[in-house]
Amino acid sequence: MREPNDLSAFWMPFSNNRGFKQAPRLLAAAEGMHYTSSDGRSILDATAGLWCVNAGHCRTQIVEAIRETAARFDFGPTFQLGHPLAFELASKLGMIMPEGLDRIFFTNSGSESVDTALKIALAYQRARGQGSRTRFIGRERGYHGVGFGGISVGGIVGNRRQYGTMLGGVDHLRHTHDLARNAFSRGQPAHGAELAEDIERLVALHGADTIAAVIVEPVAGSTGVLVPPVGYLERVRELCKKHDILLIFDEVITAFGRVGKATASERFGVTPDIITMAKGLTNAAVPMGAVAAGRHVYDTVVENAPEGIELFHGYTYSGHPLAAAAGLATLAIYEEERLFEKAITLEAYWADAVHAMKDLPHVIDCRNIGLVAGIEMEARAGAPTKRAMEAFHRAFDSGLLIRVTGDIIALSPPLILEKTHIDEMFGRLADILKAID
Repeated sequence: MREPNDLSAFWMPFSNNRGFKQAPRLLAAAEGMHYTSSDGRSILDATAGLWCVNAGHCRTQIVEAIRETAARFDFGPTFQLGHPLAFELASKLGMIMPEGLDRIFFTNSGSESVDTALKIALAYQRARGQGSRTRFIGRERGYHGVGFGGISVGGIVGNRRQYGTMLGGVDHLRHTHDLARNAFSRGQPAHGAELAEDIERLVALHGADTIAAVIVEPVAGSTGVLVPPVGYLERVRELCKKHDILLIFDEVITAFGRVGKATASERFGVTPDIITMAKGLTNAAVPMGAVAAGRHVYDTVVENAPEGIELFHGYTYSGHPLAAAAGLATLAIYEEERLFEKAITLEAYWADAVHAMKDLPHVIDCRNIGLVAGIEMEARAGAPTKRAMEAFHRAFDSGLLIRVTGDIIALSPPLILEKTHIDEMFGRLADILKAID
């Protein structure tokens, strides 16, 4: 007979279940910049949980908003009905999105946001009489969640290998990661804008009148913090406009201050037609995602539909009251504490700390933008990912939470951090890297 909590029942996501359950590392509480492990140790959070706790852990303002709402209004459907919190949050989100992208569709995760954006793109093309535009263009090394649409436009083979046939009619741009020319770039790398010309190649191959949308992460996060080359996003925007193709920015990671602005679109000065978001929207206190669509997209779908439902899509929990309350409280904290501006203020100090890792053993690249960083290590011969995973385990055991993807350490701390936290993070990380063979 199993023990009540022997760890076997929970099939953990994106995890080595066998390895973890032999040597579990458990988190039990969180506050501010720190977790507390199940054995009572303080763990400095260098990853904002999973790119998502941008305002720090267990913020009283968010907790109280959730508690008060749960006691008063636990759930209200948004199919042919509504409640004020969802409309208020949509309005406030629209105000911080790029101009014109103020039609907000709520989801429950980044994966749902991506699949929603893809469906909106198809509905838009059909509504304007371009029903032949059904093809999507993603990018190698792109991560767009784990729905079938997201893994199809994504560019991570491991996320697709087990699942057979993907969404049809998908092609991919080349990724922009170029260690030979761009290693140890501070901010945007100098080389690679020409890779945007892949859009022209795919237009020539498939025909512009078959392509509904191009989807890219402005900064590719989950595959190791791949910062866009200077001029790359601008050229992607130009080519999509030239060929009348919708441009979707997946900002599930980059929205809400991670790169120093409300969106990466604002940071880089490039406005897409649709933005997906999640993570920092509610500071991860309650699951929630959203899609911000341009008015031209919304109006085309809605105004050209027959009377009744215009978009046959949605989720039971779209705009859930507790998530909306958490979102409103989170946006208030961002504004009151000027956390987006703080990310810009700390960016140079952060960059100096990142690039101080350059000469440590096995480090082959350091890269940064805003308050996010990637430190890439040379893979062990015949054992890719093992060196980074050892760093992950050593870091946790020494009181530091990092994230690893492949042989890349990805850092994305809560935006409430101070210079002393940066010093502590990179001091501990340096010691760890020196100790790994």
